[in-house]
Amino acid sequence: MNAAPEARHWAAINEASFVAGMRLLFWVCRVFGRWPFRLLLVPVLFWYVLAQPRARRVSNDYLRRVGARTGLLGVLRHFGAFAEAILDKMLLWGGLFDWSRVRVLGAEPLLQRIREGKGALLVCSHLGNLDLSRALSLEVPGLRITVLVHTRHAQAFNTMLARLDPRSQLNLMQVTDINPATAMQLSERIGRGEFVVIAGDRVPVSHSPRVALAPFLGEPAAFPVGPYVMASVLGCPLYAMFATRQGSGYEIHFERLRESVSLPRRGREAALAELAGDYAARLEYHARRAPLEWFNFYDFWHHPEPEPAHAAH
Repeated sequence: MNAAPEARHWAAINEASFVAGMRLLFWVCRVFGRWPFRLLLVPVLFWYVLAQPRARRVSNDYLRRVGARTGLLGVLRHFGAFAEAILDKMLLWGGLFDWSRVRVLGAEPLLQRIREGKGALLVCSHLGNLDLSRALSLEVPGLRITVLVHTRHAQAFNTMLARLDPRSQLNLMQVTDINPATAMQLSERIGRGEFVVIAGDRVPVSHSPRVALAPFLGEPAAFPVGPYVMASVLGCPLYAMFATRQGSGYEIHFERLRESVSLPRRGREAALAELAGDYAARLEYHARRAPLEWFNFYDFWHHPEPEPAHAAH
């Protein structure tokens, strides 16, 4: 059985290929509204789903795991939700997004840290719309966010967002791996009261990624341990952040994972696995609440080499 196409690393997938026609559809939405956008989107979705068998298979596999509708209709709905999220990103940075449709939950501890001039580490995911939290920093006085990203696989889309609003690129930091110099920069930012955002659901872009296996939707999956190592080094609180569509609006959830992270010399791997397991449990909870909002279109349950340590969770 040849699983090579399914096991590609996420960074090798050109996500911008899906959004090649989004500029035209964005114009349609601006001029005629959201429903004409959706009508024109239907043939685009059919073409993409039929032309991309790998994406179709991994989408169907995820939908099966999360208990959502599978088959062609389910996959079409999944990619339709992805297109809606892309449109919302463009509306955000185009100044056309309706913030009254956004509900923020659990933000008070972070607002208190802003008032005290203290920062924190936020673990995000590719469930929902991360740009909502980034754009929120433009709406909340004193909220300064730095998002660690690896976006070489989506340069065309990020360039398009930059044309809509150059501020979409201001709080991004391109990072392939966390080295001592990067850690020092991030420590200085958190010391100044900034919030650093890092993905908790994508394996690092390296030959020997440090991961832990944690239960996720019925089967162990590899989760990066970098966020927890970083929180320990930076000596700051660790929060999870989820921004998902609920009905016609969005919810942004902030949840405290740890007030502080301590990694003992003995049992370090078990401690990292427990942290990854706790995050995976919260990610699964929100994925089941918004099953069509999962936008990791690759084999998430493929275990990278070398063999990671199993999560004690």
